Amino acid sequence: MRVLIIEDEVGLGKTLSQLLTENNYQCDVAENLGDAKYYLDIRNYDLVLFGWAEMDGNNISLISDIKKNSHKTSVIVISERKDKESEITALRGGADDFIRKPLDHDILLVRIEAKLRFGASNIIEIEDLIINPEEEKIIYQGNEIELKGKPFEVLTHLAMHKDQIVSKEQLLDAIWEEPELVTPNVIEVAINQIRQKMDNKKTWL
Repeated sequence: MRVLIIEDEVGLGKTLSQLLTENNYQCDVAENLGDAKYYLDIRNYDLVLFGWAEMDGNNISLISDIKKNSHKTSVIVISERKDKESEITALRGGADDFIRKPLDHDILLVRIEAKLRFGASNIIEIEDLIINPEEEKIIYQGNEIELKGKPFEVLTHLAMHKDQIVSKEQLLDAIWEEPELVTPNVIEVAINQIRQKMDNKKTWL
């Protein structure tokens, strides 16, 4: 599961990233909205932890953008705001949960698990192709296709962005943990493996 942490308090962002990484989540940390929008443009997230500070005004509007572009992404707002109106504003703005600081790490992990467990299905359906990212399962033309690892992640990413032009660099950045250490030809290798498993080439491959 991939999580984006949006938190301008650098220390807290690092603490949350370490906590989630230790619990088998893949994390990116954005210290400002510009970085957050960059990550959201290139990667798909199961959950966003959105830090909403006292002085942040309309920044909460980013939540509606997240939901509009990826309604399957859960958003949990974490904030030091104590007033009921802020919680109402966040939830009405599209947030799935609102947790006040200071954070209890055990409670936070349980709330995250709950949102991911009961959130919207991540199953992708495109014509005769069905992809279940959670179970790493593919059904193509009624038959289950054996495809694992990076080729599976490449296919899933392309399917989720089938109406967009996705460059090799974007794929590397979205899927590989250290994209600077691999060469772009790994994308070609992955796509060739995908095509070998499918009778008809998809237009977005």
